[in-house]
Amino acid sequence: MNLSNNNSGNPVVAPLPNPGRRELLIKTAACAGIGLASGTALAQTSGGVRWGIEGHEAPEIPLDYWIDAEGKPGHFSVLESRGKWVFLKCFQDWCPGCHSSGFPTLQAFSKRFHDHPEVAIAAIQTVFEGHQSNTVEDVRKLQLRYDLPIVMGHDPGDPETEKRPVTMREYFTGGTPWLILINPEGTVVFNHYHADPDKLIEYVAEQLEAEATAKG
Repeated sequence: MNLSNNNSGNPVVAPLPNPGRRELLIKTAACAGIGLASGTALAQTSGGVRWGIEGHEAPEIPLDYWIDAEGKPGHFSVLESRGKWVFLKCFQDWCPGCHSSGFPTLQAFSKRFHDHPEVAIAAIQTVFEGHQSNTVEDVRKLQLRYDLPIVMGHDPGDPETEKRPVTMREYFTGGTPWLILINPEGTVVFNHYHADPDKLIEYVAEQLEAEATAKG
């Protein structure tokens, strides 16, 4: 089963990071053998660079700004969500693909699983450009616009030093939108610019059913 869908609007692609980090992650990504199924390849840019950390342990995302489903100060932790399926969606407000594909996928997934005790969902604005356009205020506006009953965060990076957002550095994301699925063991099993929402929901639902059956 292939969850990716590359015909869902134009993503904003990030330029390559520094060569040392890039080469390290290319080597580690090449060792990744875990995916949802054959065919769920990592997104690539010209030159054959593989984005994402599919098959590797999902790192923490230590941000200063999180809001809950009501727009109030909130909290989210990848590590504290261990034991659950975790779905992360990275976005920027001015990203066309985020609005044409990313947010609709997030909406559908959230509608199905936001109140499921074995699923955690978060959306993060990973700002690597256009800092004056992709602001912290936009996070709540988008939460309301898309009626998202989930935790959302803001990861601005540093426009002065051009240091990338921590989420982009830790997950080696290729730009926005960027979708990440983490299994209960804490391994990234899917990351890509786009995903087929029906296949994504079906896959997670099947895994939850199988886990419930195994528990008796």
